[in-house]
Amino acid sequence: MSRIVYVNGEYLPEQDAKISVFDRGFLFADGVYEVSAVMGGKMVDNAAHLKRLDRSLSELKMGCPVPLDDIPAIQRRLLDENGVEEGMIYLQVSRGAADRDFNFPAEEKPSLVMFTQARTVAENPKADAGISVVSQPDIRWARRDIKTVQLLAQSLVKEAAKAAGADDAWMVEDGYVTEGSSNNAFIVTADGALVTRQLGTDILHGITRRAVLEIAEEEGLSVEERPFTIKEAQGAAEAFSTSASAFVMPVVRIDGKAVSQGVPGPVTRKLRARYIDIARRTAA
Repeated sequence: MSRIVYVNGEYLPEQDAKISVFDRGFLFADGVYEVSAVMGGKMVDNAAHLKRLDRSLSELKMGCPVPLDDIPAIQRRLLDENGVEEGMIYLQVSRGAADRDFNFPAEEKPSLVMFTQARTVAENPKADAGISVVSQPDIRWARRDIKTVQLLAQSLVKEAAKAAGADDAWMVEDGYVTEGSSNNAFIVTADGALVTRQLGTDILHGITRRAVLEIAEEEGLSVEERPFTIKEAQGAAEAFSTSASAFVMPVVRIDGKAVSQGVPGPVTRKLRARYIDIARRTAA
């Protein structure tokens, strides 16, 4: 049975869902997106994702084709249409279709697309064993705080990780880890401090990152928002990444070197369990 996809006001079978070849998201990657996890048929941290969407649109001076407050109703209908109890819901806003020109069109008609993906998100075997990452140069543009659809650099580093037999990549710039290919990077020091890079234009302001830092504060953990190197991460007590699709994911090997004992650590496991519990209770 075909999925139902939302395209500019219509709910269509995926094979009938179409966007113009002149859409600027297609021609220039002139678009932004958000992905919310779905648990129990409800969306996790969706309000925060939509707030970040609003910021991304504002930074690019891009309009939204529908009021932001109307989007949750569209998302819920799409989840119902597809019977998704657990998985992801993706939304993308582009500047819309116009004859190809580097300058923005004088009359902007933004486009909105949404689709669902049914998948298991809470019970993830990789979270039990942990994943391996390799370091890769960060070759992205300078405004990584805007969640744009220009993801070719991230695809390239993911492919490099796959070719190296690893699960993912952590990107490095000027000797320091920026973030993972599609996630924020964390380490836990030997004295129990939680370390993650500070917010700025060089990393995405992760929604799950923020939630995990709030949990860490509740747990009384010391938090340091600063850069760290691959060498420091390899020598850390624990390492993990955070994202809307994988929640809190233990990292147990970096560039072929085991982190501590090479198994998910107690802080990581606790943060993951607490995040999932909160997500189940607060999803809307």
